[in-house]
Amino acid sequence: MKPKRIILIRHGESEANVNCELFASMPDYIIELTERGRRQAREAGVKLKELVEDETLYFYVSPFWRTRTTFEEVAKAFSREQFRYSEEPRLREQEWGYLRSQGEFERIREERKSYGIFYYRIPGGEAATDVYDRMNDLLGSLHRDFSRDNFPENCVLISHGLTIRLFIMRWFHLTVEDFERMCVPENGGMVILEKRQEGYVLATPLKLLEKTEGYARPICLGGK
Repeated sequence: MKPKRIILIRHGESEANVNCELFASMPDYIIELTERGRRQAREAGVKLKELVEDETLYFYVSPFWRTRTTFEEVAKAFSREQFRYSEEPRLREQEWGYLRSQGEFERIREERKSYGIFYYRIPGGEAATDVYDRMNDLLGSLHRDFSRDNFPENCVLISHGLTIRLFIMRWFHLTVEDFERMCVPENGGMVILEKRQEGYVLATPLKLLEKTEGYARPICLGGK
């Protein structure tokens, strides 16, 4: 049964969102939420409950600690009988590869921004193209899950900013230029895809940059 909604939730504020120097001393996957991030996650749970009311849910959760904690806080808004869940490693954030000094981290961020986020490969880590391929593979699994008669009424993916943008890009077959213009959802923010007669539509307006610093060369076909 195809779910009524596919809902993407970004994790709450993490310790590294406040202090990016942590990337020099802690593996990315063990970085946790701040107290503010926990509140954001609980608020996201309340909003989600208001949206779905008593409908059933299936949560797919990135295994990074900040997304696990986000899920734990979101789940407080629901009775245990209302949802099922599983960890989904393909929902993890883009991998940065190594522990990096603050200076090196900032250099890579600036270089990535000017080169183009989609194609830039982090030394020792992933390019956004790798995450896109993960999303492509994940969609195959989701469609198989959706074909089950007992799949819950709502699908919720708890993930990360760049991963969410790439999921949207892949789902709606958007261009690289469209992706580069997409703003990262706020911490604890939700992006909702609703099932309509014509298929799933984006019910949450996306914030877009007016222009990007990268290159743009969309396909332009002339015609008579």
